[in-house]
Amino acid sequence: MSLNLTGITLTYPDGDSRLTALDQVTLDVPRGTLAAVVGPSGSGKSSLLAVAATLITPDSGTVTVDGTDTTGLPRGELAALRRHRIGIVFQQPNLLPSLTAVEQLQVMARIDGRRPRTAQSRARELLDAVGLADQASRRPHQLSGGQRQRVNIARALMNDPTVLLVDEPTSALDHERGATVIDLITRLTHERSTATVLVTHDRTHLTAADRIAEVHDGRLRLTAPLGQDGPGRYVV
Repeated sequence: MSLNLTGITLTYPDGDSRLTALDQVTLDVPRGTLAAVVGPSGSGKSSLLAVAATLITPDSGTVTVDGTDTTGLPRGELAALRRHRIGIVFQQPNLLPSLTAVEQLQVMARIDGRRPRTAQSRARELLDAVGLADQASRRPHQLSGGQRQRVNIARALMNDPTVLLVDEPTSALDHERGATVIDLITRLTHERSTATVLVTHDRTHLTAADRIAEVHDGRLRLTAPLGQDGPGRYVV
């Protein structure tokens, strides 16, 4: 398993008591698998993604990334693990206005200490993979919303992560552009063998998922397998 959450419980202070955001959540996502997480607003989807990204430490339970148990790891080691093994696609691309598409990706490699020439080659390869090879020199204001989101996805893959966490990537896009982005994430998951968790509010995208998990009041439920679509396929 590339991503394994076991018995995750997460609570937040709420006046004199505590509010349970995640309640004994367990989720396994093997490499090459796209797991979609759906649920109403406030159900715990964002908390689950933050825990999986090691950005929040749960009250109890374990998060294992590519065989590494993250429990108790110092901040520096967690930061290194995120740089090398976890790619995060945020809901908003948050691209730097002054940088071109290829430079947005190169920044990630520089943070990791890679050589500029190697970083540029990798960045151009990924822009080609997301269909933006001819947009490498354009800045964010020169790109459409869908193109900016594709740069966002390519940037998350820059350091060749084994785990890809995607937060509502289509929320600011129309249905057609959103479907294109979901198709891209699905293809890259299988081609690059990432363990991908996709948080989405749009159930029309669920047909692309290999597994579907529903979150309600902090509890997660995997749906029953649908055998005729192949092993590991889940539907609502």
